[in-house]
Amino acid sequence: MEIYPPPLERLIEQFSRLPGIGQKSATRLALFILKSHKELSQSLAASLIEVKEKIELCSTCFSLTDEDPCAICRNENRINGIICVVEGPGDQLAIEESGVFKGKYHVLHGVLAPLDGVGPEDLKIAELVARLDKENIEEVILATNPTAQGETTASFLVKILSGKGVKITRIALGIPMGGDLKYMDSMTLQYCLKTRSPVVP
Repeated sequence: MEIYPPPLERLIEQFSRLPGIGQKSATRLALFILKSHKELSQSLAASLIEVKEKIELCSTCFSLTDEDPCAICRNENRINGIICVVEGPGDQLAIEESGVFKGKYHVLHGVLAPLDGVGPEDLKIAELVARLDKENIEEVILATNPTAQGETTASFLVKILSGKGVKITRIALGIPMGGDLKYMDSMTLQYCLKTRSPVVP
């Protein structure tokens, strides 16, 4: 038996389809919407429609944008010749928010996962290779996540890009500032030891 009226039940069902939203969270969200002013519901609905209608992929870096090319690709103050390769738009946002990287990006939209049927042709790898000559790229920074699939993807990209006349680098991975060695997983410690760097006095 349904506890709530059908319209509210349908809203709860829609919220519960979102990733990370269980039945209880979906119910809380739906009840919050119900209690809020009508303007919130209207602006939320309008934003959902606008996102689906206006957001597309940049034809250069494949980041999310409402103008093609995206703002970063259009920005003449960005450093040309350096591309940071990331798995998804969220990873790009994290790097961009750090304020450190001033080059350009390339979004793969996933990682290699043969068991899930995701191969090189399912990612924006061919498009990355095409950019090397077109944009006179000097360095490609591989910033895939430190997971088994992220490492596999990075290794594959190294093989694909080797011999293309570009410098290939990998972001530093390891123990975070304030971290404690005894709480680190073995994969992190192995990578830290293998990629150790000399100490400059």
